[in-house]
Amino acid sequence: MPLPSGPVPTGRTPACPDEGADARTDLPAGPGPSADQERSAGYRAVFAVPEFRFVFAAHLLSSLGVVVCEIALSVLVFTLTDSPLLSALTFALGLLPYVVGGTLLSAVADRYPARRVLVGCDVLCALAAAGMVLPGTPVAVLLVLRCVIAAIAPVFAGTRGATLGEILGEGELFVLGRSVIRIVNQSAQLAGFAAGGLLLAVASPGAVLAITAATFAGSALLLRLGTVARPARDGARGAERGALLGASLGGVRRLLADRRVRALLLLSWLPPAFVVIPEALLIPYSDLLGVGPAGMGLLMCGMPIGAVVAETLVGSFLGPRARARLTFPMGVFAVLPSLGFAARPSLGWAVLLLVLTGTGISYNFGVDRWFVAAVPEELLGQAMTVMQAGRMTVMGLAMGLAGVAAEFAPLRVVMPAAGVVGVVCVVAVMVEVRRTAYGGWCAGGARTGSYDRKLRQG
Repeated sequence: MPLPSGPVPTGRTPACPDEGADARTDLPAGPGPSADQERSAGYRAVFAVPEFRFVFAAHLLSSLGVVVCEIALSVLVFTLTDSPLLSALTFALGLLPYVVGGTLLSAVADRYPARRVLVGCDVLCALAAAGMVLPGTPVAVLLVLRCVIAAIAPVFAGTRGATLGEILGEGELFVLGRSVIRIVNQSAQLAGFAAGGLLLAVASPGAVLAITAATFAGSALLLRLGTVARPARDGARGAERGALLGASLGGVRRLLADRRVRALLLLSWLPPAFVVIPEALLIPYSDLLGVGPAGMGLLMCGMPIGAVVAETLVGSFLGPRARARLTFPMGVFAVLPSLGFAARPSLGWAVLLLVLTGTGISYNFGVDRWFVAAVPEELLGQAMTVMQAGRMTVMGLAMGLAGVAAEFAPLRVVMPAAGVVGVVCVVAVMVEVRRTAYGGWCAGGARTGSYDRKLRQG
């Protein structure tokens, strides 16, 4: 969407898009992108926005901190208990509490100023990580603190996602900014596992957890110093707001009641749910192949590598129309490579299948743009929180179900079955997304079909 250059007012006034618009025409608060930046949208244009650079650096720090925390805490719990179950539970607790924070606390993202929420979330995570370092902390308390970090994560992610719309506008720079965040997430898995392993080779798990606390504190400092103070998106004040829990649940009901939003949420949740099923079974699959720790490491790296390469290439070399047209094909393609595991591929072919699976992440370019256009402005932060919480929760459940299925059926059946069921489910959701392409939200909750017609034609 073309944005006027020059100063823009604080806050945003949602406006109904007119027929020629590429996105909502409301203006970002603070130093948003100029018209020239929007026309030359690319990763370079995204990083040309000073405020985004601080958000990027903060996200990089906290993402590495989360990955390193998971590894160090898992090792610490195993050292204290000698229990593989409790050690594995620390990873599961990184996903399952998302549904709690994403449902019961989702209104926080719109009720309070974004910078205050982001900094507060980082500070709470830093305190939780610091609590893990205290000598003699019981294992139960360690797991509770891990749950605290996981429950805060969707609120932080949703608030940051909505804030990107204010920093970058809600056109192509927003889509590319979201892409950068995904690239960081995937890269953090690769760098974080490597860094965590190296740190644990020279330091105790407690010392590594102290580093994690420092990364959260550093992220909070960057966000406090580098982002603009903006008012809350929810214009209600005091008693008008009602209880946080009621507002959170009411907002979730309002989002899920809208057919278009519901379809897009499902489209953002289902492909990742089926994609992680082969990933969740890579350890037993590497044992089946007899490839040892080195081979298992290669298998674990395949999907993140494919995701980073695809995000970078699509974001750098394709325009908005081409990215939108990739949404449905790549959403289906993401779940297809798992069919290849029916042939029990060797290490090299299995890595290739996983790299191809990772490339399917590029379907998110279109989903992000459609979703932000479909959501009511005053619920944008909550909607992004629900999207993130739902995705992580569904992925966690899928991983658990994959493990249960693998107890009763061979891997060469369970892994490709994820592809078969995934194709059916994803295609069904895509049909619903197409059916709801007409009609979107505009100021005051009125409906308009102009923007979605524009997207459908494009």
